[in-house]
Amino acid sequence: MNMKHPVIIQGGMGIAVSDWKLAKTVSQTGQLGVVSGTAINSVLVRRLQDGDKEGHVRRALRAFPSQEIAEQILASYFIEGGKEPMKPYKRPALFGIQSPKALLQLNVTAAFVEVFLAKEGHNNPVGINVLEKVLLPNLSCLYGALLAGVDYVIMGAGIPREIPGALDLLSKSKAASLKVTVDGAASGEETLTTFDPAEVMNGVLPQNLKRPYFFPIVSSSILAANLKKKATGEINGFIVESPLAGGHNAPPRGPMKLDEKGEPIYGPRDVVDLKEMAELGLPFWMAGSYATPEKLAEVQAQGAHGIQVGTLFAFSQESGLTHEVRSEVIRRIANNDVPPQGLIFTDPLSSPTGFPFKAVRLGKTVADQETYEKRKRICDLGYLRHAYKKEDGTIGQRCPAEPVEDYVKKGGKREETVGRKCLCNALMADIGMPQVQAGGEVEQPLLTAGDDLNLLGRILKPGQMSYSATEVISYLLS
Repeated sequence: MNMKHPVIIQGGMGIAVSDWKLAKTVSQTGQLGVVSGTAINSVLVRRLQDGDKEGHVRRALRAFPSQEIAEQILASYFIEGGKEPMKPYKRPALFGIQSPKALLQLNVTAAFVEVFLAKEGHNNPVGINVLEKVLLPNLSCLYGALLAGVDYVIMGAGIPREIPGALDLLSKSKAASLKVTVDGAASGEETLTTFDPAEVMNGVLPQNLKRPYFFPIVSSSILAANLKKKATGEINGFIVESPLAGGHNAPPRGPMKLDEKGEPIYGPRDVVDLKEMAELGLPFWMAGSYATPEKLAEVQAQGAHGIQVGTLFAFSQESGLTHEVRSEVIRRIANNDVPPQGLIFTDPLSSPTGFPFKAVRLGKTVADQETYEKRKRICDLGYLRHAYKKEDGTIGQRCPAEPVEDYVKKGGKREETVGRKCLCNALMADIGMPQVQAGGEVEQPLLTAGDDLNLLGRILKPGQMSYSATEVISYLLS
């Protein structure tokens, strides 16, 4: 069974850092390219408002099963030649427990476009990565990916027990639901978010879509065993992620303790037993600072099928990061211009999810305390909001990174807002699509990377300040 899967999985990096260009490049080498499904609807509408200068988005839209939906999206968002640089982007609606039909259509279409472009022109597999913590867009995003023939679904930032069963239903164009965690809900009270293709797709319902392989991201063999036993459908493999990976990390097992630098302390309980993983009988890939040929060979000798790699691909020419951000980090590494405390800080506070989040220490980014404090808080994308029960019994949403008084009015605790950063807006800025807020304030980036950032020197040739994703594959398989 294992032999049909690629050895190297390019990690899904949102928002659109692992875009279709990167995923396509990796897949064309015979390894697994993975697009990010996080905030994909916002990515699509901003590409259209920037003029879709190379025409890729509009070409993919012409292949979408419902041309009525595709044309509505173009009419709403496409700007010939692109918007004025200091004009704000038009924003789509925010997701709710039951989202507006137009928003669901947009999200289905956006995921279709990303996967379609990644798969175009070759026959190798492509995956999509979504986050359990960003729950409300997931069903519509996955359905769009299925319409484009996605081969793998990879999911982290939570315990996605219900996704395998949802994939079974969506592959037959049937309605699927997910349970929504609601703060303040009574014991036994259940809230569901439902996506029904028959209601959303204006009568265009392809049958017998391919059901992709499903790989949850886990941080322990215990969690992997639990998912294998209790998931609502088939799990086909696991990504086993250590705390050295970029983006969101699982918190340490047991009480959160910080070291003298303010970073979470991980201990022996957080080390994954590869023997126990192998005994589960499913293929698994190690992630989080395994991106060397030596480590690949080492984990394969212990039963792993391969490795998942994110950071080395994030700084390749094909990634969605802006040239400015990417080249600044590469320059720092190449010139050994690294602060004494290191380039990476595992921040226990910055993410509204409550998970530790790895940030690259760079000036003029939200990782810089002065830049963070100058930013006026706003929650206008809302992907990381949490559902809560209001006093009148209805359900609202709140985010610890929104304006503090708004959060407190919604019943949130003031201390939960301390240090929280708007990842949604910062990650859009990482890929060159920052929102221009009221008063002309331009959102600043916040870069994330894993500990493998220190390995860039092994890929860069002398005098070289850029490299391709194919060079990363060649290095890892050398």
